[in-house]
This record gives sequence, C-alpha cells and structure tokens, in this order.
Amino acid sequence: MNSIDARRAASPARPPWRKTRRLVFALLCAGTTALGAWAMFRILFVGGISPLELVILGLFSITFGWITLAFWSAVIGFVLTLVRRDPVTLARRRMANPPAGLSSRTALVMPIHNEDVERVVAGLEATCRDLPPQTAERRIEAFVLSDSTDAAIVDREAAQVGALQARLAGHCRVHYRHRDGNAGRKAGNLAEFCRRWGRHYDYLLVLDADSLMRGTTIASLIDAMQANPRLGLLQTVPIPVRQDSLFGRANQLAASLYAPMLAAGLSFWQADAANYFGHNAILRTRAFMAHCGLPTLPGKPPLGGDILSHDFVEAALLRRAGWAVQMQTDLAGSYEEMPSHLLDYAKRDRRWVQGNLQHLRLLAGRGLHTLSRLHFLFGALAYLSSLIWLGILAVSTLDALVRALSEPNFFTADAQLFPDWPLAPPPLIMPLLAGTLAMLLMPKVLGLALALLRRPADFGGPLRLVASVLLEALFAMLIAPLMMLFHSLFVISVLSGRTVAWDPQAREGRAVPWREAWRLTWPASLAGLLWALVTWWYTPVFFWWLTPVWLGLLLAAPLVRWSSSLTLGRALRRAGLLLVPSETRPPAVLRELADRTATPAAAPPSPPPEELPGEMPVQSLSAFRRPLASGARGERAVGERGPS
Repeated sequence: MNSIDARRAASPARPPWRKTRRLVFALLCAGTTALGAWAMFRILFVGGISPLELVILGLFSITFGWITLAFWSAVIGFVLTLVRRDPVTLARRRMANPPAGLSSRTALVMPIHNEDVERVVAGLEATCRDLPPQTAERRIEAFVLSDSTDAAIVDREAAQVGALQARLAGHCRVHYRHRDGNAGRKAGNLAEFCRRWGRHYDYLLVLDADSLMRGTTIASLIDAMQANPRLGLLQTVPIPVRQDSLFGRANQLAASLYAPMLAAGLSFWQADAANYFGHNAILRTRAFMAHCGLPTLPGKPPLGGDILSHDFVEAALLRRAGWAVQMQTDLAGSYEEMPSHLLDYAKRDRRWVQGNLQHLRLLAGRGLHTLSRLHFLFGALAYLSSLIWLGILAVSTLDALVRALSEPNFFTADAQLFPDWPLAPPPLIMPLLAGTLAMLLMPKVLGLALALLRRPADFGGPLRLVASVLLEALFAMLIAPLMMLFHSLFVISVLSGRTVAWDPQAREGRAVPWREAWRLTWPASLAGLLWALVTWWYTPVFFWWLTPVWLGLLLAAPLVRWSSSLTLGRALRRAGLLLVPSETRPPAVLRELADRTATPAAAPPSPPPEELPGEMPVQSLSAFRRPLASGARGERAVGERGPS
C-alpha cells in the first residue's frame, strides 16, 4: 500500500447518520411551522378569510418558519454542548490527532483595503507573537495583502510592515504585497496571492483586518486539517472583543453566550456541508485554488458583476467538488471586532444585503449540494425576513383599520329574522403569541443556562450574568424595529437597482452626536409616531399590541445616541454588567494588543518570497462535471482530494 492509499485508508469516516439527522431536523422544523400556520389560519378564519388575511397568513408562515429554524438549532446545540459531544462526529470531544511524521506550511493571509494601518499591524503582531515556536515540521508565515488605493495609506502600510518584520525577526516571517487596483475586491486579492505564492503552502488561514487568533487555536486548526485529508475548509466561531459602547458590549455578550451553542446546532445538521464566514477559517490551499476561482455574474450591479459575499460561494464550490466544509464550534481563541454603534452596524449590513441577495441568482447552480443552496437562501432570508415582518405589520394594521372603519351588518339577507352575530376567534391567540415569544427567547435562556452551569464567574458571577442577559434582551427588543426598517429599506434599494461601495468598516468606538442620530433616524421616528397615533385613534386594542414596534421607532434617535456612548458602556463594565470572558480572563493575544505602543517606521519591507505560479481556474455555476475517480487526475499532494 503506497503512502496515498495509507492516508486514505486511515482518514476519518464521513459524519455518521448525515441524512437521518437532516431529515429529523427538517421534520421538526416543518412540523412546528405547520402547527403555527394552522393556529394562525384558525385565528383568521372566522366567518371566512379575506385576501388581506391570506397575505398575513403567507407572510406569517415564512417568518414563523425562520424562527423555528433558529429555535431547533439552539435546542440541539444546547444538548450537544451540555453532553460535550462533537456536533459533526457525535463523539466525545477531543483534540485532533494528526498522523505522525507530517509536515506543513501555513500562510496567515490578511487582505486589507484602506484600513487603519496601525491597528492592522498591531493585531497581526499580537497573533504572530502568540504562535507556538516554529519547527522544521510546521512552518507558519504571515502575508499582508494590500489592495489599498490611497497613496498615503499605502506608504504607511509599507513602513509599518517593515517595522513589524524587524520586530518579529526570528519568530515569524511576515511578508507584504501591494497590488495595483482592487479588481474582485477581497476575493480577487486572495486569488492573486494564490496564483503567485499559493503553491508554497499547504494551508491558508484567512484573517480579516480586525481578526485576532490565539496561537494554540491556529495550531489546533492545522492539526485538524492534517488529521482529516477530506477536509477542505474549517471555520471557527469568531467572537467580538474590545467593545466599549453599550451597543458593542451588548452584542459582544450575545455572541459570547449564544454563538457557539447555535453554531453547534447548525453544525449538527450541516455536518460536512457547513458554511464559510470569509475569515478566521483555515483552507486547504490546493483545493481552494482548484475549485474556488469565482466567476463574474452576468448583468450590472447590484445583482450582477463581482460576487460580493464570496465566502458562501467558495464554501459551495468546495463542497461541490467533494471536499468537506465544517465548523469547529468548541475552539476558543478566535476573535474579531465589530462596529461600535448601530449606524455603522447598519451600514455594514447594507453591503451584506447586496451580496446575499446576489446569492438568489445562484440557487439553480449546477452540481451544488442541497445545503449549499440552503445557505444561499437563508443568507438572503436573513434580510428579506425584515421586509416580510414589516409587510405583516403593515397588512395587519390595514386589516385592523378596515375592520374598525367598516359598518357592522348583522342582517346579510333580505327578510332575515335573526342577525348573524360575529363569531369569536378560537382561543389560540395567546397560545400562539406565547409560543412564538418562547421560541424567540429560548436561545437566550439556553445560552444563559449553559453559562450558569459551566462558567458564571467568566461573566461576572450568576447575579450579574442574569442581569446582563435581561439588559441585553431588552436592548435587542428596542432596536429590533429600527433594524427591521433599515434592512427593509436596504432590500428595496438593492432590488430597485441601487448599488453601494464596499469601503472599510469603522471599528473604533465613537459616540454618535445627537445631530447625526436625529438626521439619520427622524423618518423612522416620524413613522413610529404616525403609526401609534392612527392605531390609537381607530383601533386602541391593536395600538397596545404594536407597542414594541412603534416605541422602538419613536425612540430611534435616543437609542442610537445612548447605545453609542462609551461613557455608559464603561460604566456598565465597572458595575460588572455585560462582562464577557475576554475581559474577565483576557488571553495573552488580547493583552498583547492592549499593551501595544506606536513604533517608528523602519526600512521598507523586504520583498515577498520567490513566486511559484499556479493556476486558479474560474469556475462555472451553469455547467459542472463531477471530479474523476481517485487517482485519475494526475499528480496531487497527499490527501489533496476528498470524496463526495
């Protein structure tokens, strides 16, 4: 038996019972959605159902199904996390154990575009200093891949990376490359690197400009790739860190508590057809080069041109070629930063809306795995659901007004002796409302339960943890109507043909001035005020049902202003509220970043290594031929092809 056959014989089996668990999950979601839709139908169908009520029923069914999907993923993730089972293999959690005698070369690649140079270099240095010592068997190098277009920023990049090379000499090699133009944006940046240097490296670990990763986490990812030659991509669960504003700290807490659990639930039914977030993930280089050259979509932007949310598509192309795409949900030490206030957060979402809506054009792509199509659909639905929710509220308001303004007619036929009294709806309204709220809140309850059972001290202690979760839940409820309105407007904007520039996102905290908050939210506040007044005047009962919606819109400007406050956020930290493990037990990589000091520029950076050109062919989503059988495709590295 040759070495390739030996590796394949010893390689891990496919995840067990993939089809069975996907079927069980689908039945749970379909059954729960059908139950909710039936209850809503019974409520609406009293003496007949109007066209408006049919629209309400259809929109409600879609929204309720979306809630159901998150609910069952959270429940499954909670159980798996509680019993310490791996969501993919269903075995007891254990570290990957790669075969002895293997060597690897890994590139940490950080694409940047007009970013805060000092923050980029400081974060990369913190990550590199936390790496384990280099050995002959395991080499790790870093690349800063710039396609910045501002000449002053490019000069600062070269100077700062040159200084970083000097500081990390003997510990980790750092390379810098600047390309002219930014065709293809981030995906084009990575593709150009792969074509020039990709063949030097077995693995690529993709970092965003704000990414931080512990050295042990990176080593574990490399071990997992070496242990499973079928694995083409392994995605971690990045957790936001270093947030000072109320908005940032609330989201930071929510991610720390709920994201790993939800990811475990998703990974249970996705198994080896998971998704890719575009950063803090490790890729098998030759698989990525062979199968992830992105095509250009026909037509003009916003729905044509470059594929913007490239990560979903790259994961789908890898899975189409037979490579496993998985999430590592229990691996701590993967961090990112995020916008510090609601307006910048919404601005980032505007870009993602455009990219995710493009995916609807790819649903019929040839050869794609069913779950890859679902990733495309769910990515778009994450934003379309806001428009659907807004539609439900608007149609429900219209229906309530029509009923309130209509003259009751109890004698519907000539010579009728007895009136047709209106029928009372069945007693299902409160159970349906309570069930919907329970499913919405259950992920928070389960995440809180896990933290209380496992590590309450990491969140400030049991009492402070409970208070923090209640505060975060209240804040999430208040901003939900404003985010619904933003996302709805973004979707309408994209569908009407308006595109957006993908500029670097703002990550440094700042308090939004009152003038800016009012200028950007007054239409939402006016809509909330008019909505409240009209429903209060004509249908007071419906007014009270709508209170969470119109109140959130009415308070839009104060919510933006107060939630962006660094003073308020830091006061909550001093009070022990909204604390997260990265603050109570900060790892070395975060302490290193916090202690950074400005360093003077040094000599220009040394040139990158000698090129080793390789191909990265553009893939077709309208035509596809299955890979040839094992051993029929010529030379390749050991384990560099995974079976379907």
